[in-house]
Amino acid sequence: MQKTTNKPAKIGTYHHDDVLFLLKDLSNIQLEDSTANREVKIQSGVHYSESLPIEYQPPRKYVELFWKTLHEYKQKVALCVGIVAEEIYQLKGKNAVLVSLARAGTPVGILIKRYLNMCYGVSLPHYSISIIRDRGIDENAIQYILSKHPNGNIQFVDGWTGKGAISIELTKACQDYQQNYGIILDDTLAVIADPGYCTTLFGTREDFLIPSACLNSTVSGLVSRTVLNGKYIGKGDFHGAKFYHELLADDVSNEFIEVICKEFSLISEKAAELASKKNSVKIETGFLGMEDVKRIQSEFAIESTHYIKPGVGETTRVLLRRVPWRILMRDPASPFVKHIIMLAEEKGVEVVPYPNLKYLCCGLIKSVKERHE
Repeated sequence: MQKTTNKPAKIGTYHHDDVLFLLKDLSNIQLEDSTANREVKIQSGVHYSESLPIEYQPPRKYVELFWKTLHEYKQKVALCVGIVAEEIYQLKGKNAVLVSLARAGTPVGILIKRYLNMCYGVSLPHYSISIIRDRGIDENAIQYILSKHPNGNIQFVDGWTGKGAISIELTKACQDYQQNYGIILDDTLAVIADPGYCTTLFGTREDFLIPSACLNSTVSGLVSRTVLNGKYIGKGDFHGAKFYHELLADDVSNEFIEVICKEFSLISEKAAELASKKNSVKIETGFLGMEDVKRIQSEFAIESTHYIKPGVGETTRVLLRRVPWRILMRDPASPFVKHIIMLAEEKGVEVVPYPNLKYLCCGLIKSVKERHE
């Protein structure tokens, strides 16, 4: 394997002690395109990681809903973080190296690191790296981590699971890494919520709103989605990302972290107890959410499962940065979907009651291919 000379990029608004981004800074490159243009390109074969959506800046009413939701469910989020942090520590101890998947995983990795520091006085290394569906994980970033922590035990971290595409991508990436370099990586993904039954390391399997899913970069350290475009990323480079300096006035990334961290002392005892119970029984995965996805694909005659995004987090993403067609909703009265209903109204997207769903909701992406055929 070639030696990497890459260094962590000094990007984002998180404290240096909280996370090191193993990303190439592409802040000075124009990578954004309109949602409509990107959707046409993506659906005609251009990979989504080659460009970036224009960051959606929500109206004041929506941001107020974010804060209201955050304060209502801060203890629930903290407990779920605590459970998964305790599980990681019980399984891997002080050798754990937290590797969050940018960008939804980054705040979760920080929260896990902060929790373990508070409860056990350990400061685990935490890196944030890129993994891209159909393109794999950033092997240069993995190499960098292993060179710094030869005895470390990597623990991958993300925010939540949808239908399991990233879990599957991670497993494949770890298999490829072992085949290419003879090094075994643990492909178990630690998440706050696992409504898709895609992993064994989770805080809950309830499909609930993790408030950081509501916003884009302004709750993820002002770092963009990751980019893998051959024009800007060489063979030896880390995958890339942008630092949105122009959004500094709207950044709430560290405030979000602090609000959740203040709850840790209240839930740590319960979290340790629940994690021990979980670690003592066999947890199954089964990717049960795919049953819903396949049924929806058949019922609505949808060409690809890529156009079906189940779960609160993924549905939010559809509305924030894709071209949505419809939103299926198991329970429109749930407090966890208020922001989705607000976004759907703003964008004129139909919300369809759909009670037969394991998830709370599901976002369907509009097929736009006909525009250029």
